[in-house]
Amino acid sequence: MFIQEVIKRDKKKEKFLPEKIKKAINSAVCELYSRNNQSLTNEIFKAVIDLLEKEKQRIISLEKIQDIIEKAMMQRGFNRLAKVFILYRRYRSQIREIKKISGIKDDLKLSLNSFYILHRRYLLKNAQGKVVETPKQMFMRVAKNIAQAERNYQSKNEGFWRDEFYQAMAGGDFLPNSPTLMNAGTNLGQLSACFVLPVKDSMKEIFETLGKTALIHKSGGGTGFDFSLLRPKGDLVSSTKAPASGPLSFMEIFDKATSVVMQGGKRRGANMGIMSVDHPDIVDFITAKKYPHQLSNFNLSVAVTDKFMAALKENKYFNLVNPRSNKIVKRMKARFIFDLIVSNAYLFGDPGLVFIDQINRSHPLKGLGRIKATNPCGEVPLLDYESCNLGSINLSRFVKGKNIDWGRLEKIVFCGVRFLDNVIEVNKYPFGNIKKMTFANRKIGLGVMGFADMLIKLAIPYGSLESIRLSQRLMKFIHEASLRASVNLAKRRGIFPNWKHSVYKKRNLKLRNATLNSIAPTGTISLIADCSSGIEPLFGLSYSRTIFGNTQIIQTNPLFEDFARKYKFYTPSLLEKIRDSLTIKHIKGIPPLAKKIFVTAFDLEANKHLLIQAAFQKYTDNAVSKTINLPSFCEIEEVKRIFLKAYQLKLKGVTVYRYGSNPEQVINTSSNLTKDSFFSSGCFQRNCPF
Repeated sequence: MFIQEVIKRDKKKEKFLPEKIKKAINSAVCELYSRNNQSLTNEIFKAVIDLLEKEKQRIISLEKIQDIIEKAMMQRGFNRLAKVFILYRRYRSQIREIKKISGIKDDLKLSLNSFYILHRRYLLKNAQGKVVETPKQMFMRVAKNIAQAERNYQSKNEGFWRDEFYQAMAGGDFLPNSPTLMNAGTNLGQLSACFVLPVKDSMKEIFETLGKTALIHKSGGGTGFDFSLLRPKGDLVSSTKAPASGPLSFMEIFDKATSVVMQGGKRRGANMGIMSVDHPDIVDFITAKKYPHQLSNFNLSVAVTDKFMAALKENKYFNLVNPRSNKIVKRMKARFIFDLIVSNAYLFGDPGLVFIDQINRSHPLKGLGRIKATNPCGEVPLLDYESCNLGSINLSRFVKGKNIDWGRLEKIVFCGVRFLDNVIEVNKYPFGNIKKMTFANRKIGLGVMGFADMLIKLAIPYGSLESIRLSQRLMKFIHEASLRASVNLAKRRGIFPNWKHSVYKKRNLKLRNATLNSIAPTGTISLIADCSSGIEPLFGLSYSRTIFGNTQIIQTNPLFEDFARKYKFYTPSLLEKIRDSLTIKHIKGIPPLAKKIFVTAFDLEANKHLLIQAAFQKYTDNAVSKTINLPSFCEIEEVKRIFLKAYQLKLKGVTVYRYGSNPEQVINTSSNLTKDSFFSSGCFQRNCPF
């Protein structure tokens, strides 16, 4: 072949690779005929090569090659195929134009959704609101900032780790929490996702905490609170001789403040509100979400104790205690309280349960006091004034053939632990007491995302016995690798200062970090990485997701599209059918193997959700954020069974969500579209809103 180089659209040159031409032809063939036809692909490929030879050019443009592919198809009478290829070129051109309108270069060839999210929220903007960095520059900004921590330990490997961190993020293997992506290398510099602040029983202390909350939200962090110390509604206020307004009134103030403060100027803040099950105002707390838009910036969880669960089992009365006087002021049937929690979770999605005694049993820093609250999604239980930074490994990237690449996974675990420990060093903390607690305990939360995608690539049905066993094996491997990474860091940098108060002292396990692993919901970072979120099953194979409050994106699972093409049942009309369905089990034209592998949240019995969560929790020293998604038609008794089973499985918390119970839910079937919706899928023959 005379041709040596190809000029790409960005004017850069690359080596001419004929196999890329064959791949493009084969894609068009599969699109038109819904099956692989290697002989047809080879026939057209040979014709294209013959035409290229006649050009007698050493360097040729990409557009010229595509023109010749079209010409070869039409010369042989494959006009419909040529049309498909033309439509594909037009589709790709539209994508490029959409990205071009943004005014920035997509230098990592991201999906449209990923590019849009980065452009809208993460890429730096100037004073006029114009984006001034590319995706590649963003990841390098973050990598450079985090690698600077190496200087604190006279490391000569700052450049090495900068490159390692960059490759991990830009390659889609690992992403840190959103505040790190947004703020690393900027004047703001606040990199943590999670904070827990105390709410003490005085007007002065309540509003001091409120002020700190506003500043934390402004910097990009989320907050968790235990409101159990506040005296109940109607209790006497000694200074004014007036009745107290109660915890719920102050929660409403926190909620209102959150509404007017954007996190880092880019998103609305989030809170976790927790109340002990023995608080006199527990009924008001449980029912707080029954009114529309009430506490809309809060997730609510009842802190359930072993004592309460015992009273529930024995159908006994349970004492409610005034936290100010420590006196019993009321007795209620435990069954009544539990049923009220169940009914409100069923109707409104809140509250969830936090098994607070189980959290404290497994807390490695018992000597520093009891944990009373968690971060907004429940995966990080924290002491007062602790913060935590999170990062997630994209498991879908570690499937090699039909196996897991354990060696490469261990390498990225070591990289992730070092990255998150470095974040503690370079972070700009909002308050001195938060910095002091964070440095003393050095808690981190390395977790995972893309688990459902990994199972699909391994042809393992989500919720099967094999998937539960893999969950345990996988998280055990990650946790043990995290321990080794933290031990290695401790040898070079020292153990965390409060090690002497930890359970590790008795074991003589010298760690750099008091906690290592959390399973976060991952939210937008899984969209950036183009993978399934956290350890959740697929919500659906095609659905719309609301982002930034009012914009919907339509996602069709690319693994399903690839599978459909491979097994020759792909048609554009099939994708239209699955778009309005939460399951593919009853859709004709889909083979049994696909229905077995492509499991959605609504195909699963609740018990299987719980078993997956328990498998990950067993080897996660913080907690696991997972939602037990339920169909709209499920019975209320199902929620009751879930809560009881979660306690039996020794989970640290549990959340249920019945589809449609919140009219403003984040994820919907894609029949619920608006004019602001756009597709993430690569199918170019349907009418896309863009």
